[in-house]
Amino acid sequence: MTVHFVGAGPGAADLLTLRAARMLERADVCLYPGTYLDEQVLSHCRPEAVLIDTQHLDLDQITAHLTEAHHAGHDVVRLCSGDPSLYSALAEQTGRLDARGIPWDVTPGVPAYAAAAALLGKELTVPLIAQSVVLTRTQARSTAMPQTESLQAFARTGATLVLHLAITRVRALAAELAAEYGPGCPAAVVANASQPAELVITGTLSDIADQVEAHGLKKAAVILVGPALDPAACRGGESHLYDPRRIRPDQPART
Repeated sequence: MTVHFVGAGPGAADLLTLRAARMLERADVCLYPGTYLDEQVLSHCRPEAVLIDTQHLDLDQITAHLTEAHHAGHDVVRLCSGDPSLYSALAEQTGRLDARGIPWDVTPGVPAYAAAAALLGKELTVPLIAQSVVLTRTQARSTAMPQTESLQAFARTGATLVLHLAITRVRALAAELAAEYGPGCPAAVVANASQPAELVITGTLSDIADQVEAHGLKKAAVILVGPALDPAACRGGESHLYDPRRIRPDQPART
């Protein structure tokens, strides 16, 4: 049998892809990250499916469950919060499976930052304002960041910055980023996007930490920073893709 790594999306059961829902319906065994998922996601599983919460398991224990299910001939799904391409430990898990000769595949999911942007009603790439999005994290009680990937270097580009796994350090991070973006730069925090407990906080780098601490946020939140979040950002310019002069060259220039 194949081990299926499946993006569970930001949490809501109806933000799974159709493929992901079908895989859950067929699964004999489902390993899921209980810290980040709305339990309704698991409603796609059959009543007799074995459900294993991985939030208190290490990688070797998770691999043991995947290996056992595979050798038992079970269809097994390993749910990953958001999309497996971001902070899912996919490389570590698939490396262990490769060493055991166990086949696997990956199904993408809606990433948390996309759900956050949707709640904010924001495009993260605005013409003439920001055309890049940096998805990153910071180091606290976690694996060290590469020396070339400092927040200052990313912030210096003026790109829209999305910080994962960083909410407990929001005050220090806001101060650090304000040195590059300026204290008045728009900032937002979205917690539990798409779930019943979702929370959206907007402000600037000068006040976002006060708001986060007042709400007592400790996990399951992303931080977004950058001028593209400014309500006035849409006045920066318009996309060349839809410029009438490109589509119909005989049209006069827009004034």
